[in-house]
Amino acid sequence: MKNVYFDHDGNVDDLVSLLLLLQMPDVHLTGVGVIDADGYIEPAVDASRKIISKFGRHSNVRVAASNSRAVHQFPKEWRLSSFSFDAFPILNEHGSDKAPIADKPAHLDMIDKIQREDEKTTLVMTGPLTDLARALEVDPTIVDKIERLYWMGGTMRTQGNVLEPKHDGSAEWNAYWDPYAVKTVWDSRIKMQMVGLESTNQVPLNADVQQHWANLRRYPMMDLIGQGYALVSSYEANSTYYLWDVLTAVASQYPEIVQTKDVKGDVIVNGPSAGKTYESQNGRPINLVTEVKAKKFFDKIDALLTREA
Repeated sequence: MKNVYFDHDGNVDDLVSLLLLLQMPDVHLTGVGVIDADGYIEPAVDASRKIISKFGRHSNVRVAASNSRAVHQFPKEWRLSSFSFDAFPILNEHGSDKAPIADKPAHLDMIDKIQREDEKTTLVMTGPLTDLARALEVDPTIVDKIERLYWMGGTMRTQGNVLEPKHDGSAEWNAYWDPYAVKTVWDSRIKMQMVGLESTNQVPLNADVQQHWANLRRYPMMDLIGQGYALVSSYEANSTYYLWDVLTAVASQYPEIVQTKDVKGDVIVNGPSAGKTYESQNGRPINLVTEVKAKKFFDKIDALLTREA
């Protein structure tokens, strides 16, 4: 069993990633942190607790609410789906039992969960890196207990997905939310795999994928993700939703679904390129996901979410 601490920011893709991690037979999920970024924290925490209670396979994991705050906050329109997901009848049937909430904010809970385990912990983070950066500032010794960080964030392409006033569009949103945290984590010696836009853009949410999941809705977990992704089929005209976070979660435990290369990278923390991640000969070592074996990826999702309880 591999110790995994999961830190996410509450949108549909994050919540589906939690569901998947709970189904992975070799994962010991030690804790879950939720940060107030791509989803609103209150419904994101509640939805996480309900997913663990209903689909956690007798897991006793607690959910920690982060008190970290944005340098640049996500658009409100993107974040609202967390309320709808939390209200799904499948998560609220028979009074909506919930997993317990942690006593400490997420960055301190992360420290506790890492330090209490005899073996090292793998970090899977599908939102900003702020909780980890704050944890490192409080207790730098956790680097010796972290096996590896798998982060959905950044890109080594010239074009990101931030379209905000006075920004040049070179950053990815999880890095832009708090560029200073990216710098803090990247300046540490934690081993890291980066799942950026160059790979996540290879797994778009399209009509064929949604129809496939609809055909499997007799399985409760498939029904849940099908409804969840129906909320975000298109945030706005001509936009595409990608399976950013799910790719990160699955690749963290099943490396055969991706191809990677080793690069060195750095980040810009302010100015019109704030949050831009880029390759640099003087940067930190990063294992960058470059290709996705899409059929293996989607087959793994099916296998995990059609398992018997």
